Amino acid sequence: MDIVKENVDDLNAVLKVKIAPADYTERYNTALKKYQKKVDMPGFRPGKVPVDMVKKRFGKHILVEEINDMLSESIHKYITDNKIDILGNPLPKEDNHIDFDHQTEFEFQYEVGLAPKMNVELSSKDKYSYYTIKIDDALIDKNVEYIRRNYGQVIHPDSSEEKDVLIGDFTEVDAQGVVVPGGVFKTTLLSIEKITNAENKKKLIGLKKDDKVILTNLADDAAYFFEILELPADKLNGLSLQFTLKNLSRIAQAELNQELFDKLYGPGKVNNVEEFRNKIREEISVMHVADSDRKFMNEVVESLMKKANLTLPENFLKKYLYLTNKEKTSMEQVEKEYHSYSDALKWQLLENHLLKTNNIAVPAEEVDAYITNLVKMNFAKRGVPATEEQVKEQVKKVISDEKQIRNAYDRLYDQKLIELFKNTFTLEKKELPYEEFFKNPNS
Repeated sequence: MDIVKENVDDLNAVLKVKIAPADYTERYNTALKKYQKKVDMPGFRPGKVPVDMVKKRFGKHILVEEINDMLSESIHKYITDNKIDILGNPLPKEDNHIDFDHQTEFEFQYEVGLAPKMNVELSSKDKYSYYTIKIDDALIDKNVEYIRRNYGQVIHPDSSEEKDVLIGDFTEVDAQGVVVPGGVFKTTLLSIEKITNAENKKKLIGLKKDDKVILTNLADDAAYFFEILELPADKLNGLSLQFTLKNLSRIAQAELNQELFDKLYGPGKVNNVEEFRNKIREEISVMHVADSDRKFMNEVVESLMKKANLTLPENFLKKYLYLTNKEKTSMEQVEKEYHSYSDALKWQLLENHLLKTNNIAVPAEEVDAYITNLVKMNFAKRGVPATEEQVKEQVKKVISDEKQIRNAYDRLYDQKLIELFKNTFTLEKKELPYEEFFKNPNS
């Protein structure tokens, strides 16, 4: 067998494979004999059909099968032995015209997409910003209030205030405030805080049991009314709803005292308001390390992708995507989604290059330890005490799920790349206010 690689350009090549009888005859004859043993034909005992008859009836099928297997094995070996970085798999050229009935020598041609050359090095000369959240008094106050409300007690006061949750009936009414027969009616919860329309919010404050108010301009809070009433935005235009208060709830905030501190952190760990606020400061800092890392990682990836400036064999990849998914997609869909696919592939190639050149690997035992820790944390979050045997059983279930294993490897590789970037680049640490830090949805 003779295999020759002919470069079309830097990103495309053609593999020409020539096969002569000497390459396949022995293999073909062996396959014929195996087929003879299992073939069943009228007039012959199983396994006793003459080879010539097997050859006449099934020879072409067997030959095609064996040559295809030879091609697959030989091309794979050739690519591996010659360390050719390819994208996808070789595609048979459309102009391969093979006549298995009359030819004894064959030439097959395959299109190959080549991976672009990498020339990206990491250096301490490269500078990046590393953003953290500015933990000011306002942010701590917000967290203190959340904790106090979360650990507070529910009371039922006489009249409603801005942060109350109301229970009542929504009834559709006309312009004169008369109930519309067969119109909207639902009993549900209503959080005054989630109403942004100032006029409606004002009407809901100061209500007592059995008070009625009419709410209009509901489209201003379309998302919230869809959540509680399942009414789409187009049905809210011009709609008026009467709200009748049946009950209201208010959370009386927990006192900032030793009882609360002990409940949160254990006896004697926090002993006054100042220590409590410092503890919250530490928790916020730790809580958002992953967010800072993600923002940093996004900036580095964008920068490295620009620096690498990779070009892909676009026509080959589009053809490959279509041919390998044509039962599920069309060429038009491939064209539409190609940009997203190519961006993901470019980063995958660059990521693999960085992992290889920096000798980064994730051993199986690290994955096991990572999953074990996740399982233990999950039990802890649910407040369920777990025995060592229960943890092992749950870990076993997670490990049997290929998707979760793949996610674990991805997360660990990301962590190792982030550490590599932190230890290599020169970082300028910057603080951002909470809202500014999260204003970019891709951060």
